[in-house]
Amino acid sequence: MKTIAQERAEDQRVLRLVMSMPDAVGRELHEMVISAGLEAIAAMLEEERSEVCGPRYRHSSTRAASRAGTARGELALGGRRVTVARPRVRSVDGREVKLSTWAQLSKGDPLQRRAVEQMVVGVSTRKYNRSLERIDVEHRGTSKSAVSRRFVALTETRLDEVRRADLAGFDLAVLMIDGIHIDKHVVLVALGIDGQGHKKILGFHEGATENARACKDLLGQLQERGLPMDRSTLVVIDGSKALRKAVGDVFGDRAVVQRCQVHKRRNVVDHLPESKKERIGTAMSQAYRSSSAATARKLLLNLARTLEAEHPSAAASLREGLEETLTVKAFKLPAGLKRSLSTTNPIENIQSGIRRVCHRVTRWRGGKMVLRWVGAALAEHSRGFRRMRGHAGMPKLLQALRARDASTSIAAKAVNA
Repeated sequence: MKTIAQERAEDQRVLRLVMSMPDAVGRELHEMVISAGLEAIAAMLEEERSEVCGPRYRHSSTRAASRAGTARGELALGGRRVTVARPRVRSVDGREVKLSTWAQLSKGDPLQRRAVEQMVVGVSTRKYNRSLERIDVEHRGTSKSAVSRRFVALTETRLDEVRRADLAGFDLAVLMIDGIHIDKHVVLVALGIDGQGHKKILGFHEGATENARACKDLLGQLQERGLPMDRSTLVVIDGSKALRKAVGDVFGDRAVVQRCQVHKRRNVVDHLPESKKERIGTAMSQAYRSSSAATARKLLLNLARTLEAEHPSAAASLREGLEETLTVKAFKLPAGLKRSLSTTNPIENIQSGIRRVCHRVTRWRGGKMVLRWVGAALAEHSRGFRRMRGHAGMPKLLQALRARDASTSIAAKAVNA
């Protein structure tokens, strides 16, 4: 009896043998698999027809249906539609009898998913046919127009599904919002993180600019779909005043806002000459790495005072919203989670994924097309989602947020009394 190690070695030997086959042998093997698959489909269909009609060439007085030859049919196979002979059955009154095997095989359209996957990984509609394995059977559905139609159909369906998805069951702990510019449009994307550190694309919204109106519309849509907004939530945003205003208008005091430290540092150094950018940027980074919010605040305010005389714009930028760049530090979270929540890096990574997919489009035809492509890119990117770095510390964040809810509730009752 072979050991597990021996079986594994045998499997690897066979794999190396197959991979080392000449191209001609590889093609013959692939065609053999395709041929065997078509033969298996034909056998399944004929087996069901025999069950309905009885054995061939045998008379039966109780027979309720009879064979009616074959008809030209199509099934999805290998990213294309292949032509097969579909067995036909007629009842005694001449009506067509549908075979359940055929209905199951032709159910849905896996080619739509294949077309979307090919396009999001970089295969153009013109090159779609070349990306598929060659098969020597009659087929269709690989032309540029056919692939484009399937891509549009499925991405529109997915877009509608995202807009309708129920969010009531999502245990929202952290909300991140950021915008990405595509052609003449801005798409705001909302990323949710639950109490266990799992990420979820909550929604996205297209607008002309990253203004408060567009952000309020996005948040309003999320609220209509059931996203919990009746408790304290950590909201991580960049330095946009428009986003900050919209979050305040929708969440009110329940929004615990953390402004991205990376964006703040970038905004400050943009006001400085080249000779001072690196030094001031390093000083800000060191301050943000301080063990406590009090120490970081002291260092940053001292830095602002040193900039005041020569670079008042940089000093003003540093002071603006300074407290909200230190929000997470006040929660005394583990270092890993603290770093993850102090910036918009998690959602910036998603934006990079959108750019990788959307940069292949050379001509945009309106905001609907932009949303379809963004939706396809987000679906592709979310496949590789991992839990938030430092997610083991999420219980401490939840504890701090719920404690804030309790203290706010107690204060409100005291005022009403």
